[in-house]
Parts: sequence; structure tokens; C-alpha cells
Amino acid sequence: MDGAFIITGGPGGGKTTLLNALAERGYRVAPEAARRIIRARLAQGLPPRPDPTAFAREILASDMEQYRTARAHDGVTFFDRGVPDALYMLDLAGAITREEAAGLVQRFPYNNTVFLLPPWEDIYGTDAERDQSFEEAVAVFEGMSRWYAQWGYQTVEVPRVSVEARVTFILNTIGSD
Repeated sequence: MDGAFIITGGPGGGKTTLLNALAERGYRVAPEAARRIIRARLAQGLPPRPDPTAFAREILASDMEQYRTARAHDGVTFFDRGVPDALYMLDLAGAITREEAAGLVQRFPYNNTVFLLPPWEDIYGTDAERDQSFEEAVAVFEGMSRWYAQWGYQTVEVPRVSVEARVTFILNTIGSD
């Protein structure tokens, strides 16, 4: 799906703020599933995350549904993470085979350009939904970079600049605006 762009990276890199700015410019945005799932669990008085495999499977199901919904529209959609992110989580948990992951990567293709936001200590913060340390955010970023590359995606690191400059960088990269 050529108009399906993933924006990913470790927690605290500014993905949500960037995606909100893209949405303000009129672009379709698919929000991150993990925050929604964590919010719902906290509202029910549950721990923020179930076991890693169950959490990853719930995220995967949501990401696949968002992908299918986006396919019904023409134009560009920016995804706050995508199916490959959930597959990475399942891989880390040892809960998916390489063949299963490859099949899902093939069934849910995104644009070959994936925007990777590096952890940014100056803006990093924790909250009820983001409880990872900065060091964990760095490890996720590095793992995601390797993961996407192994599936043939071209990762483009988004510079640590203002939100508006990041939006301009992304839109220039995809040849829009």
C-alpha cells in the first residue's frame, strides 16, 4: 500500500505529537493501539499491560484492523506504528515463527519508506501509559531499526528538530505538500 506510511521508534521520540501535527494538516492518521489498550486496562483497574504475548497479540489485531480500514481510502495514511511493530513484540516474546511473521509482513505491506523517530532525552517523559526507562526506549529504537531493515523496509531517521520541521521533513521525503 504505497500511501501507508509508518512512523515508529522507541517510546518518547515524539511520534504522537508529530502525528497530531500531520492530522492538523488534514492527513489521515491511524493512532497507536498500545496507548488505547493500556488506557482501557487502567480504566478497568487492571495492570497497564497483560503478559507480553497477549499484549502484542491485542496490538497486532488492532493494527491489522486499522490497516484494513485505511485500505478503503485513497491517499496517504500515517500509522503510529504498524503491523511489523506488533510482530517485533511477538518475536521478542518468542511467540511467532519467522514464517508466520513473513506471511503477515507480506499480507500487510506498507510504503517501503518507514520513518524512525530516535529517542530524544530532552522530550522524554513517563506517564501512566509510558513506563519504560529512557534506556529501554533506546533499546526499542535500535531493535525496531534492525527489525524493519530485515523485512526490506528503508528506514529514514527523522531529525530531532521542531515539530513543524519534522512535518516538513516527512512531507518533503514522501513528495507531498
